Amino acid sequence: MTRSLRDWQFSCIKRALEHFTVTPHFFCQATPGAGKTRMAAELAGRLLEQDKIDLVLCFAPSCQVVEGFRSTFAAVLGRRLDGQMGAVGAAFTYQAMEYRDEGFWQLLDDYRVLVVFDEIHHCAGHDPLLSNAWGQQILRRIQDRAAFTLALSGTPWRSDDRAIALARYSTPERHLICDYRYGLKEAIADGVCRSPRIVLLDNQKVKLTEEVGTDSTVRMFPSIVKLLGESPVTYEELLRHDEVIEQLLDLGCSKLDELRQIKPDAAGLVVATDIEHAQQIAQALGARGEGCHIVTNKTPDAQQIINAFRHGACRWIVAVGMISEGTDIPRLQVCCYLSRIRTELHYRQVLGRVLRRTGESDDQAWLFMLAELTLQGFAERIADDLPEDLAVLKAVQIPAFTTDAKPGSIGTVGNISGLERNIGSNSDQPIGTGSAGIVSLGSFIAEASYHVSFSQHYRQQLLACF
Repeated sequence: MTRSLRDWQFSCIKRALEHFTVTPHFFCQATPGAGKTRMAAELAGRLLEQDKIDLVLCFAPSCQVVEGFRSTFAAVLGRRLDGQMGAVGAAFTYQAMEYRDEGFWQLLDDYRVLVVFDEIHHCAGHDPLLSNAWGQQILRRIQDRAAFTLALSGTPWRSDDRAIALARYSTPERHLICDYRYGLKEAIADGVCRSPRIVLLDNQKVKLTEEVGTDSTVRMFPSIVKLLGESPVTYEELLRHDEVIEQLLDLGCSKLDELRQIKPDAAGLVVATDIEHAQQIAQALGARGEGCHIVTNKTPDAQQIINAFRHGACRWIVAVGMISEGTDIPRLQVCCYLSRIRTELHYRQVLGRVLRRTGESDDQAWLFMLAELTLQGFAERIADDLPEDLAVLKAVQIPAFTTDAKPGSIGTVGNISGLERNIGSNSDQPIGTGSAGIVSLGSFIAEASYHVSFSQHYRQQLLACF
């Protein structure tokens, strides 16, 4: 590659080389989109030039990330990473570790090997009894046998109480000790990552109609949080509501239109809940005249579709369990979050897909989602970059919306994003399909059905993190 190293990459490589003179393991936490793979390849190149290693092995959580490692390492080192004759090494998924034979692992004894672990937070445990399957393989097969190990993560914590494999923790706080840390705030200041703009969509008049036999009762809710907290309606059911999909796509498409005036190849990602949901979203995009690709974990040629989208002109890609971690599509700049998964780890990984900056003109990333309580809390914490405790993700107190327009808070930030502005008219007429504009969300208890509808009193709340 001819592109020069970023300052953080140069600094990290220098520190790692110094670190390796004392201890063989190095842990780097760098925000998603910062360029960890490039840094790892350059570090491997330095170790090869210094005649400190003979081979490189890389492990990652998915096939598409593995492919990215092979491509980047080949470009940087000028040698293949495909495990074939003449290659500098090989790259595999973590799952594939279980299927390597003893002859493969003997490489670690016969040669000086650098082993790179991408998104190592997927591998748990210091003790084999408390490790997951991938962590056990690292402890059994690689620890104390590799010449050097490099652990990478953009979100280095786990939602259970198990430690990350090969990681060190402070005592007694159990905070993860990073040998090098490059946060989102620093990446934005350096022009490496885009500044995230997170928009939460809410509705001021949500109507819930309960029908039991011939009787009907109606309740009104002032927000989606109230609806979810005080009724049988679930978050996942809202995600499948045609009106919710339509409104979030409307925001995403409008923003993408605006961004493409500056960056013509800018694209959008919709994270769906399952295959059926993805198809529903694709139909909604098609009805708007928007072209899109669908990729799921059941799509046979998913990697080819992703590669075609990465270099193509299609505006949208709808994904289920595919484009959430490590997948590099730099032209993605808008995301509509319609996944039922509500963990901070997944949320930040999805946000990371739209953070990778490619030039001077693409300095903002946009994420659109429902104003659901848990997601609201995650959005408010993005400015913190990482939870206070990096060892175990703990429950956090989620504050109420504020009205202060300051970094890290949600409030009125101006007219450009329509914060606290109503969309459409002020009519109370519900929007939807069926009689009286009411959309059914299905049955919850025997002989009772619930229907939910939204007024046109939508509002957006914008979180400008940095």
